[in-house]
Amino acid sequence: MNSRIVILGAGESGAGAAVLARKEGFDVFVSDVSAIKPKYKKILDEHEIEWEEGGHTDEKILTAGEVVKSPGIPDKTPLISRIIEENIPVISEIEFAGRYTDAKMICITGSNGKTTTATLTYHIFRNAGLDVGLAGNIGSSLALQVAENPHEYYVIELSSFQLDNMFEFKADVAVLLNITPDHLDRYHYNFQEYVDSKFGIIRNQTAKDAFIFWNDDPVIREGIKKFKPEAALYPFAEHPGTGIKGYVENGKIILETLKGIYTMDRDLLSLKGTHNLYNSLAAGIAAKVTDIRDEKIRASLSDFCGVEHRLEMVTRVRGVDYINDSKATNVNSCWYALQSINTPLVLILGGTDKGNDYSEIEPLVRKKVRALIFLGADNSKLHAFFDGKAPQIEDASSMEEAVRKAYELAVKGDTVLLSPCCASFDLFKNYEDRGEQFKACVRNL
Repeated sequence: MNSRIVILGAGESGAGAAVLARKEGFDVFVSDVSAIKPKYKKILDEHEIEWEEGGHTDEKILTAGEVVKSPGIPDKTPLISRIIEENIPVISEIEFAGRYTDAKMICITGSNGKTTTATLTYHIFRNAGLDVGLAGNIGSSLALQVAENPHEYYVIELSSFQLDNMFEFKADVAVLLNITPDHLDRYHYNFQEYVDSKFGIIRNQTAKDAFIFWNDDPVIREGIKKFKPEAALYPFAEHPGTGIKGYVENGKIILETLKGIYTMDRDLLSLKGTHNLYNSLAAGIAAKVTDIRDEKIRASLSDFCGVEHRLEMVTRVRGVDYINDSKATNVNSCWYALQSINTPLVLILGGTDKGNDYSEIEPLVRKKVRALIFLGADNSKLHAFFDGKAPQIEDASSMEEAVRKAYELAVKGDTVLLSPCCASFDLFKNYEDRGEQFKACVRNL
């Protein structure tokens, strides 16, 4: 067997995969088309791992027995196409790390809510005293944890990009929150390809495993008919119904599992709103099927503080609330935000469009939005859709300009909401950078 492993991308997942590969005795080479951050260079150097940045050396890469690819690299890039032509397997860091641990895997995906649900699930497990790590799209690299700080349980947030390159990995508990159009630019603008990718979370599950999902999502219901999960099914919904295992009845949350029935007052949930009810139901079922004690679940669902950049209250200025929802990088996320706020809105949206269909939020925009501010390098698609559908529309080319215009447009009792619907890479490093800039500008008002 070829013992050479090439890691493409030297971010959190790539550096972690390189350390694990080195620990397991592989000949490791790391290549990144961009500059590698100093902290990851330090990790690679400390483990005496060869690396390159600012481009790829084909002859060093095409000798690999296997390639571990960063989820951010599309399959359609020329180098990946060449690797596939050479019949070199391409896998994700999660797939690679899974080979070297027997830990229980609680895996969470969905177009929206996965970060909140993963963080909440981790919060419950940790507060229950379990030896648990948080990994995937959030937290530290799974591979690095397996190599240097192993745990008995991992809560893993999985994007479709990670699931695309996972083949033998198995989730002991799989959570699928919802599926709405997102990242279609990576899936040939074919929604079914994206759906199939999300259902990769149940790959290799057996009757001993659990599959938790939102029952009222028609796309998930169709997917279940197509993929026929072997795991025990735990559908959740807002209301009780045939086969529903997590629901609300008479003001109480009820979770039915083989480990028993769990109940608590819905009013005690720390996270508010219907979308957060779903996140709490999913996390609660994941904890219950893992046999965590009811009082531990109840305490954690009651004291969880939420996720930064997701409907995060920043401050109130002259009677106007400012909410940072920078993590809303798709239209459905923005829909949840608009639905959850009951005041008139000044909405800041825009960025790198991923094939968005804005019709989903049009009724809420017409009903609730006083003014739209488009924050992006190219706002033409936003204008084409929204012009004439809100009383006032402004453009901004920086966060400072967007916040200043929002301040001028909002009146006492309004909410200024940053919920962009789009990726952030046109004007910002990432959604965190966008959210941090928003908060800083608001606090400078």
